[in-house]
Amino acid sequence: MPASVIPITARRQGAYVLLDAVLPDREPRTIGVFLIDPAQDRAWVRMRSNFDEMAAPEDAEVLAALEEEIRGRAAESGAEAFLRSLEDSLSNVLRVGERATVAVDAFSRVLDRLYDEHVEKLQVEPFRTHLPLYSLRAAAGALGEEMAAEAEDWVRAPQGMRLAPDLFVAHVVGRSMEPRIPDGSLNLFRWHPAGSRQDKILLIQRFGALDETARYTIKRYTSRKVHRGEDEWRHEEIRLEPLNPEFEAWNVGPEDFAVVAEWLRVIE
Repeated sequence: MPASVIPITARRQGAYVLLDAVLPDREPRTIGVFLIDPAQDRAWVRMRSNFDEMAAPEDAEVLAALEEEIRGRAAESGAEAFLRSLEDSLSNVLRVGERATVAVDAFSRVLDRLYDEHVEKLQVEPFRTHLPLYSLRAAAGALGEEMAAEAEDWVRAPQGMRLAPDLFVAHVVGRSMEPRIPDGSLNLFRWHPAGSRQDKILLIQRFGALDETARYTIKRYTSRKVHRGEDEWRHEEIRLEPLNPEFEAWNVGPEDFAVVAEWLRVIE
């Protein structure tokens, strides 16, 4: 098995194994993926939800309970220790494949990609279960390179979120927003935020040489306004601030930049 199977450019590394069911008088079938974050000793697991067509009723019941059991045991003993226990023990029913490494931007995304490739195709329901991944790279530092922003993939949304067409995901590259926003991470944004922008973390663009390109950065936004008359205010200063103290803030004029979206959270 190759060391990496998913073409994701990312700063983090994960390790995973495939889980196979070996049932009497049946061919072995891959039924799940167990993925770990070695740096944080956390685990992600996804198993088939239905085993009726591949197992007798009593075996199907046992297999259906595996995902919850694996998740609980990994949380109790730690992801790495539990993975080693899986690798060291052989089962007549559950077989563990060879460990492999994979580049990770978001563990939930990589888990879905591995499951889709090795187990079964996952259904994508736009803005019901999944959100669009845009090709732009938000620079956590100075402005990034000039690039287009196009939807290039669908990513499973965090559980419990109410989805809407104004939500999307994109990568953040650079260290100026660490530790809150890791370098290379996948992040959730909302297009064109309403209301006050003060102290919010925003995705900001400077238009490029072509209509379809721009340069992007992500920063905490602060501004100072001057009253110019009844119901009229003017931005005197807009300041883009990093969260990492190793980096410096910078001031911009309101005519130089446009606020694209509000940052909501990192997708794990």
